[in-house]
Amino acid sequence: MNITVSLTDEEVKCLENDLMDVQKWVEDLVKNKVESCKKRMVDEWVPKLLQDPEVTVISASESELVDQILAHKNYKKRSVREEELKAKEQPILG
Repeated sequence: MNITVSLTDEEVKCLENDLMDVQKWVEDLVKNKVESCKKRMVDEWVPKLLQDPEVTVISASESELVDQILAHKNYKKRSVREEELKAKEQPILG
């Protein structure tokens, strides 16, 4: 996925007041967010995988572990979890 962020000249100048390299800062920011999300995902899912009797092996490779989590029958990405939560909160009219 490629993500593009557009900044005005003023916004760039404000960032350049504090940052040596705006492009590098944005890239590092995203990479750090990915690592934080990955850590939370692994921390949440390893106990779930350990409790699942259908899971016989948990990968020691971080990349393979993430693949294992994403392929698990109970895994749902954030937007799906939010939709399900909203559906449960809506009153049933009848």
